[in-house]
Amino acid sequence: MSSYRIFGSELSPYSVKVRSYLRYKNIAHEWLLRSPANQAEFQKYAKLPLVPLVVTPEGEGVQDSTPIIERFEKASPVLAPDDPLLGFLSALLEEYGDEWGNKWMFHYRWSYPADCWSTAERIALQMAGAQGPLAVAQARSAVAERMSGRLGFVGSNAGTRPLIEASFKRVLEILDTHLAARPYLLGGRPALADFGLWGQFYEAAIDPTAGALMRASSPNVMAWVQRMVSPKAEGPFEAWSALSAGLMPLLSEEVSALFLPWSAANAAAIEKGDKSFEVKLAGAVWSQEPQKYHARSLAEIRRKYAAAKGAAGLDDVLAKAGALRWLAA
Repeated sequence: MSSYRIFGSELSPYSVKVRSYLRYKNIAHEWLLRSPANQAEFQKYAKLPLVPLVVTPEGEGVQDSTPIIERFEKASPVLAPDDPLLGFLSALLEEYGDEWGNKWMFHYRWSYPADCWSTAERIALQMAGAQGPLAVAQARSAVAERMSGRLGFVGSNAGTRPLIEASFKRVLEILDTHLAARPYLLGGRPALADFGLWGQFYEAAIDPTAGALMRASSPNVMAWVQRMVSPKAEGPFEAWSALSAGLMPLLSEEVSALFLPWSAANAAAIEKGDKSFEVKLAGAVWSQEPQKYHARSLAEIRRKYAAAKGAAGLDDVLAKAGALRWLAA
């Protein structure tokens, strides 16, 4: 085997995130849509039934998008700014994109009927297209029922719907202004933050409802979404002084006001063994069943903060944003 192989799906934000990164680094790879036709090979390398799965030229299977990217970065870094303050903020925004941004994407995709049926159709064609129209129709119904029934896993319900949709629209507004002056979140080249947030927005952009919202309101975000499909460095990273006006609203109004308090409440519920939890976010009550995986990722972002907290100005930025108390816990 002479190149890397990615078992993934065009409908998986984490799969396209890894593919975009490999394209950026010009790493030779083969993109394999996971399907019944390659299920046996997938199972040979995968520890979990999740995409993306990257199979190395040496025949090792690697999963989970952030560790996959970090593994490549350890060998040959291209995403980390020289300023460790920006490096940590980039990691924090990537985590926010992976975990909170997924709530927007999943909510719009599976709670709106047009989006649900459109996506279920695409998955059904991938799973059963070779078996004919009847098999596709049956698979589509099964996928739609199964996935709409999983909205609770990301916290999407009648009570949280307004908060999720307001968050999505607020971030579009923030980023559209920020990206008017630069091609990527931290300046002239993509950072880890771009890949984490972009995967969710890419998926939203190809769905009917969220995509229509993005096209109507956020031309600069849509241009960034297209740019990130095959990103290229167009200049250096900018200094925090140039980025702060655009990114501080994202850190304060979203990461610190919604994501981190949700993360802490989720972790506390898991530690106590609770079946569900409630937390007040932006004046509203958020309720859902705990997400076990995210308790581990919260611990990881706190570990990264502990390693970076000596960086000049970092604690001042985090304190101003309201994030410091959550990360220093």
